[in-house]
Amino acid sequence: MRPTWDEYFLSIARVIAGRSTCLRRQVGALVVKDKRILTTGYNGAPMGLPHCSDTGCLRDQAGAASGTTHELCRGLHAEQNAILQGALHGVSIDGGVLYSTHQPCVLCTKMVINSGLWAIYYLEPYPDSLARKLLEEAGVLAKKMTLEG
Repeated sequence: MRPTWDEYFLSIARVIAGRSTCLRRQVGALVVKDKRILTTGYNGAPMGLPHCSDTGCLRDQAGAASGTTHELCRGLHAEQNAILQGALHGVSIDGGVLYSTHQPCVLCTKMVINSGLWAIYYLEPYPDSLARKLLEEAGVLAKKMTLEG
């Protein structure tokens, strides 16, 4: 059966996640506007720097719980990288939709709001109640989806 557009883009987010170098969670994201992919991102270290898969996970070493102390990580989140790709290449993502394998954390949520994205479709929840509250306050649609297979 032919996938819906949302299923199609979420399937692509899963493929993008395969590029992740994070030892804890592989996340993929893409920004879409008018059914066209504008940018993509996966979680990993800044350009040119060693990845956690090479150096080890700072968060694991510190015993950091999921959803806490985001600053204790050498990597950028997939959503951040997707937004930054727009800035780096001069592609406006205002009015776009974020498709992600995971619900964004509060840091990514603030970037989503300020970059003009109006909706987020994701597959996996993330333990961040403030992120959900901010999305609701900003009027950004956030919808958990499922994919068959």
